[in-house]
Amino acid sequence: MTIFELLLSLFAVLAAAVLSAVITWAIRPLLLRHALARPNARSSHRVPTPQGAGIAVIAATLVVAGAIIAYVGTMDLEIPVAVFGASLLIATVGFADDVKSIPVLPRLMLQALAVGAILFTASTDLRIVPACPLWIERGLLLLAGLWFVNLVNFMDGLDWMTAAEVVPITGAMVLLGLLGELSLSATIVAAALGGAMIGFAPFNRPVAKIFLGDVGSLPIGLLLGWCLLELVYRQHLAAAFLLPLYYLADATVTLLRRLAQREPVWTAHRSHFYQRATEGGFTVFRIVSEVFALNVGLAALAIASTMTHSPATNIVFLAFGSIAVAFVLHRFSRQR
Repeated sequence: MTIFELLLSLFAVLAAAVLSAVITWAIRPLLLRHALARPNARSSHRVPTPQGAGIAVIAATLVVAGAIIAYVGTMDLEIPVAVFGASLLIATVGFADDVKSIPVLPRLMLQALAVGAILFTASTDLRIVPACPLWIERGLLLLAGLWFVNLVNFMDGLDWMTAAEVVPITGAMVLLGLLGELSLSATIVAAALGGAMIGFAPFNRPVAKIFLGDVGSLPIGLLLGWCLLELVYRQHLAAAFLLPLYYLADATVTLLRRLAQREPVWTAHRSHFYQRATEGGFTVFRIVSEVFALNVGLAALAIASTMTHSPATNIVFLAFGSIAVAFVLHRFSRQR
């Protein structure tokens, strides 16, 4: 860790927060006229609310991160062009879906194109399991990336929920970067994304004045997924699993439960644990507070896991994290 890298990260957080807040404030009147989210079977809101603030979050993230990475380019640091380009592509797909719904298959194909652009332009030297054929490993990562992008979108169904997830994760990634466990480019992107979410948060506090929309949740999932992949490539599998564990568990268990009940998984619903909690008597603030506290704990375990080379210790960390997530999911699924 150097003082210079610390200052870069702090500047990225502050600059992205300010830029995100300003853009959100500026575009809200336009979104009120053209991008209203009307209540449906999945919604937690009761009145039409503008969506599309993800434009501000992603713009602030990419502009600030790109400018900082370009500034320090003399350190042989290259802007991750494929990541930035894929983020813009998937944000465009999300915005189109916010304004006028896109059919499921074309939407998934475009999302897969964005994820694949990152994976298949990466160096062939980046491997997780060298003994596994590269095309199989990258194919499995494509499916995992596509699922992760969509689960972040699925979980963005409550005021402050995405902020309660993204801020602790990106904060942990910045700390890992400062400890030398994450590349500087990924660290700067994580810092900018966390700052952009902080700038957006005042507009999304319950009751929200504006939502992220798919234009925000999809590229947020893509950027987080890329940062987590960077951790995996550095053999920090436990950390990469622990950081998003709450989102992974809630979305995956909900999907499997709906499949077991033969429900159409592509339709809107209110089956996620955090949605069931609102119906069971939990306030929105209580839900997001518990999710935030859980994610801070998971972040601490993730950081600790990178400081040990003992597989047994990492298994213990994973067990603690899994128990904590299971406890919160159990609480959310019960009537108060």
